[in-house]
Amino acid sequence: MSPIIRINRFLASAGLGSRRKCEDLVNGGKVFINGNLLTDLSTTVNTESDVVTIDGKRIEISEHKIILVLNKPRGILSAAVDDRDRKTVIDLARDKGFTERLFPVGRLDMDTSGIILLTNDGDLSYRLTHPKYKIDKTYIVTIDGKISTSTLRAIRSGVRLEDFTTAPCKVLILKEDERRTTLEIIIHEGKKRQIRRTFRKFGHRIIDLHRAALGNLFFEDLAPGEIRMLTNEENRILREKSGLLKRSF
Repeated sequence: MSPIIRINRFLASAGLGSRRKCEDLVNGGKVFINGNLLTDLSTTVNTESDVVTIDGKRIEISEHKIILVLNKPRGILSAAVDDRDRKTVIDLARDKGFTERLFPVGRLDMDTSGIILLTNDGDLSYRLTHPKYKIDKTYIVTIDGKISTSTLRAIRSGVRLEDFTTAPCKVLILKEDERRTTLEIIIHEGKKRQIRRTFRKFGHRIIDLHRAALGNLFFEDLAPGEIRMLTNEENRILREKSGLLKRSF
């Protein structure tokens, strides 16, 4: 990493959250460089000489990168902290003895279970969550009722919601009867409540939603609530897919 980097990347690399969350810290008047309040998001930081503080505490980039994978249960908040004192994914990591400053990579709704990464690696987090890198996320979704051919075709092609149009995606019916349908859906976006909003548009209530995989990694060894470090091979695969590591042949 070059010693001269933009402030949002610096804060993300220091484990303060996603780049967007770090921009919120700057916009909220929380960040100081060499004792001066930072107001410009284009500001760069010299990691070798500048002193960055938040609430009087010096912020530094950790050389030790940690990436955990959690099978999040329903009812757990995908956040580092919560002002309403709800249990978060970082609380689960603390319960398991991981004391590093971590943040979740992306989000899962409280009512959604499944695979989520926790890390202090801002560059990896950015690439895994940004749509331009097209990292597949596989979900298993159970909806009420039977799904029509026209609805399947529409979802696969992209659906206009209130504020954006979803990208084309893959949808496969796994099981169906008169009362409910279970599908596999693979997307590379991750906008707020995207899958729930998509099916609601066609009159279907979601009974259960579970993220089963990131890329082609399914982490089938993890029971709900279990957490562990990524293996070296899993780390390599994610870095290759995100472009941080050149593919080896």
